[in-house]
Formats: sequence, structure tokens, C-alpha cells
Amino acid sequence: MSNVDTVLDAAHRLQQSGTPYALVSVIKALAPASAHPGDKAVVTADGAFHGWIGGGCAQPAVVRTVRQVLADGHARLIRIAPTADGEEKDLGDVLEFGMACHSGGTLELFVDPVLPLARLVVIGASPVAASLAQLAPRVGFAVTLIAQDADAGAYPDARQVFATDEPDVVTPQIGPGAWVVVATQGRRDLQALRLALALEARQVSFVASARKAQVLKASLVAGGEKAEAVDAIVAPAGYPMPATTPEEIALSVLAAVVSHRHGGEAKPVAASCCGAPAELPPLPAVKSSCCGH
Repeated sequence: MSNVDTVLDAAHRLQQSGTPYALVSVIKALAPASAHPGDKAVVTADGAFHGWIGGGCAQPAVVRTVRQVLADGHARLIRIAPTADGEEKDLGDVLEFGMACHSGGTLELFVDPVLPLARLVVIGASPVAASLAQLAPRVGFAVTLIAQDADAGAYPDARQVFATDEPDVVTPQIGPGAWVVVATQGRRDLQALRLALALEARQVSFVASARKAQVLKASLVAGGEKAEAVDAIVAPAGYPMPATTPEEIALSVLAAVVSHRHGGEAKPVAASCCGAPAELPPLPAVKSSCCGH
């Protein structure tokens, strides 16, 4: 397998598993460096190399830089050159590492982080759930939709669709750290909330009125769920705005998730319907509330 094939195969496998990595490319190589311009490698934070960017003398500096770029998301240009002291110097446009081993040669490398898509798990087969599954990939989320008897063909933008909401089936297939939105709107609400709590989510939001959420949270605690985890469920879900249609509610919910993803604090709001704050003008009466209460 060629260098490029090795790199592409490794990148595909890591991306499928959601493992962050850096693509390291040789920009410049001076003899007697064994690498050549254009050589590439995929490198993970644990120091695994897939591909070729030169011998072992350069690897400690590369691994150190890979860990930095994966931590802050910023690419770096580095130079590895033979020196006696092996010091690291920030030269502004390039980070220079001294190479204390005797092989010699100079390498310039571009280290580019490749971070997995943020994961959004949507539980429910409601119109709001469908709108979330359609909208979220446009802002950088890999969507998993979970609903009892769900038809995968109805959610073409979702990366995964599970047609069961049984925790024993679903949780082994979803890793921790996702954002979870429960948008069941009256169908299997408690089952969905129990599943959401079992997923070790970064945050759980519930599309429901404050009154309905309060009742269901009490049922969860009475049923044995941890009070602290239940209390952390964000309900009503969504950014404070007067949303009425499923698409508007999905936009409101997604805006709040994006804010939390970038460090904002998610707080439930007094709402007349999912995301509309109480101080805003009242929403028009509808036969079936958007929140399912």
C-alpha cells in the first residue's frame, strides 16, 4: 500500500470511529532527512503514526505538536532541525524544535487537526425531531435519531437511525459526550428521558412545557433516576424566542445547543411554548401545542 493509501485508509477508520487526529505533511526536507516533500502521516494523540514523515528523531516533536493542535484546534507549522540543546523556539510563523539525535537533516511540517463532528442525538419521531435531524448537519453535527419503529428513509440527513428506544440496545452503540434532545412530544416521553439519562450525554434537553417537564422529572426521580441528573435536564429546551412551527422550534433548540457547545450556559427559560420567554407577546392559540403538553 502506498503512503497516500495508508494515510487515507487510516483517516477513514479514525473518522468513522470519531477519533481525533492530525494530518501531518512534509513541506520541506533537507538532506540527510529521510522524508520528502509531500510525504504524509496521520497521527493520533496517543502517538500512533500511519504513513511516513521521516525517522524516529522527529517523532517526539510531532507527537507533542499533534497534542497541542488537537487541544486547541489550531494548525501549526513546525521546523525540526539538528541542534545540541534540543530546545523549542517560537519564531512567530513557525515553531522550531531542536533535534538532539545525530541523524541530521531538517524537516518543515504542517500539522493540521481533524476533529470529529459534534454528535447530536435526537430522540423522538415528532415533527420537531424530524426538523432537528434535517437542520443540525448543516451546522456541523452528526445526527443520530432514535425512535420506536422509526423509518430510516424518513431521516436521510441522519448519520444513524435506531428503530428502538430500548437502552440495552442503543447505549452500547452510542459513546458518551453527545448532546441529546428529547423531542417525543407526548409519545413515550418517560422512556425517551430514561434513555437520554443512560447515554452519558454532555447535555440533555427536553422539548416540553415547564409544567410537563416538572411532572415528568418528578416521575423519573420517583422511578429511581438520580435527582441530580434529572435536575440537569434543560426544559423547556431552546433559545428564548417566540417559536411556533416545528421548524422554528428546532431552530430554537439547535441555537441553544450550539451556544452550549461553544461555552454558553444553558438555562431553562420561563416559556409559553418551548422557547418563547414569558415577557414576549403571547403566542396565538393553537389546537395542539408545539410542546406536546
